[in-house]
Amino acid sequence: MSGDIFFVGGVEGGATHSNLVICDRNGKVVGTAKGPGTNHWTLGIDGCSNRILAMVHEAKQNAGIPLDRPLDSLGLTLSGCEQESSNAELAACVREKDANCARAIYVASDTAGSLFTGAPDGGMVVIAGTGSNALLRTPDGEQHGCGGWGYLLGDEGSAYWIAHRAVKAVFDDIDGLNPSPHSIHSVWEVIREHFNADTRADLLTHAYKHFDKPLFAGATMKLAKLAYQGDPLARHLFSEAGQTLAAHIVALSRRTTIERLRVVCVGSVWKSWEILKPGFLKELTRRQLKTELELVRLRVSSAMGAAWLAAKHIDYDLPRDDSVYCSVFYTYDPQNVNITNGEHTNNGTTHENGCKNGHCKVNGDNTASITNGELCNGF
Repeated sequence: MSGDIFFVGGVEGGATHSNLVICDRNGKVVGTAKGPGTNHWTLGIDGCSNRILAMVHEAKQNAGIPLDRPLDSLGLTLSGCEQESSNAELAACVREKDANCARAIYVASDTAGSLFTGAPDGGMVVIAGTGSNALLRTPDGEQHGCGGWGYLLGDEGSAYWIAHRAVKAVFDDIDGLNPSPHSIHSVWEVIREHFNADTRADLLTHAYKHFDKPLFAGATMKLAKLAYQGDPLARHLFSEAGQTLAAHIVALSRRTTIERLRVVCVGSVWKSWEILKPGFLKELTRRQLKTELELVRLRVSSAMGAAWLAAKHIDYDLPRDDSVYCSVFYTYDPQNVNITNGEHTNNGTTHENGCKNGHCKVNGDNTASITNGELCNGF
């Protein structure tokens, strides 16, 4: 690209909220904007376009860029953008509404924005926010997905999924259909408070007539607090979420020969890593994963990856600093699973902080038997 004036934009769009950045040719952020969710499956193409343009205009004003000066390229990495046909329709709608928005528009899934923020040379992203999704990109550019099918057909390990399972555990236990492995008392209190409900019947309007996925998912933050306080059922729910997030990784890792795989972990559920970890490691060992994993958190918005893709779309390499963009929070070595805080090693023989006589006690909670080298449940 020639000339001194050069701007690319990137949008990180989730089901609940969105972020936009505008970068100059050196990768410096010169403008930002925040907005609500931008999933076109729930908003429609027209509604989604309006929200995108509102953020573009705000960010341009923030950066001191005239509204009639098009960005050189705009990257939209949004929840729900999995199909090329609807992606093209969205790009066309944005252009039709504002021809000065950007000279070029690139549309892709929200997983792409996260992946290219944390692992532009190849790796995996696992999103666990309101919903869930996972994407693998090999160094030679092949891409494979797992999940991302929405709350009716997927969203395993997401905040919605955890909250839904908590509600179902209460319903099934009271009915006697499927007794809970732990007392439902505290979880039921959290659910009733979150939905302002007195009885199970009061929840039906939230599940059907006035269903609101982000509202449902919001209960998970309160369940996480309960889990950290030691409630066995809440810990069980997060351990199950850890298992299913690990299952996404195992499914995708078998599509590559990479021996050490970077996994970009995005979404609010990953903030509860310590209560996800027991189930996560249990699943990796059960499925006999042979790949080393480097789990990283992003230090910047995934909108940076969207901006990087926008630049790449017009054949420009936007500078990036990996140490600024992300940080490693856990490394998994299948040959040497060293786990602290009262958990286990991969052969089930070394235990710390109170693991005795084939039992593991974590933070004073319930014990779980260890047999045949299996993992401690951790709750």
